[in-house]
Amino acid sequence: MLSLPVLGALGLAGCAGQQPAPQSAPAPAATTAAAAAAPGRQMRPEETEIYTPVPKIVTPGVNGAAPSDAVVLFNGSSLDEWVLSKDKSSATWPVSDGIFTVNKAAGGIETKRSFTDYQLHIEWRIPVGITGSGQARGNSGVFLASTGAGDAGYELQVLDSYNNTTYVNGQAGSIYKQSPPLVNAMRPPGEWQTYDVVWTAPRFNADGSVKSPAYVTVLHNGVLVQNHYALKGPTQYIGIPSYSTAHGAAPIKLQAHGDPSPPISFRNIWIREL
Repeated sequence: MLSLPVLGALGLAGCAGQQPAPQSAPAPAATTAAAAAAPGRQMRPEETEIYTPVPKIVTPGVNGAAPSDAVVLFNGSSLDEWVLSKDKSSATWPVSDGIFTVNKAAGGIETKRSFTDYQLHIEWRIPVGITGSGQARGNSGVFLASTGAGDAGYELQVLDSYNNTTYVNGQAGSIYKQSPPLVNAMRPPGEWQTYDVVWTAPRFNADGSVKSPAYVTVLHNGVLVQNHYALKGPTQYIGIPSYSTAHGAAPIKLQAHGDPSPPISFRNIWIREL
């Protein structure tokens, strides 16, 4: 199982909505290339050493805790960083003992803040004694970018996929109705699951056409289940997904699914903007 410090070691730091600044070499590339191509010329080790910019220092968290540069979206005590998706009023999902639980009657919740590119950590749990089967068994979702009301956005599926058969692009770890997980890394009900996500938002041209699609990498319980997958568009329950509407930074949304099974719970949510 890959630990969270492994993700932290990836060095995914920068500014929201921007690609990381390119590192500078000690000599212009053209000069270095010309020197390397000179007949009989032996390059020195220093000519391929890079010293700036110096990566900033980030203190990793311990046992899944947030690193020093993260924004904590749930600290175990309140949902101050969240609102109800339907009307942007205060989130009313119940909080107790360091976790919060889906309130299906209230509807989904989303972050007050909007994000572009990021690294996300979120933990969730299917309750012991879960009932139902297929999609009606512990169903929820993490919308990596909410693009509107209801279930509009890009959904990373949450489901009890421990000994529960359903369509593979709808099981836990899937990009719903698009990409099945590479493996099923599900733990049994009652145990905490983790998602660690690296999300690159889509970019659009001035005319609204797609410049570059969204990309996502997901680790489920430390196991790679989505490997830099290029999304075809926002989640589409019926039909083929496509990028029909351009958008910028967006909230992250948690789904209150209407299936009749008991509600699931979440804890320890943090994000690093890239």
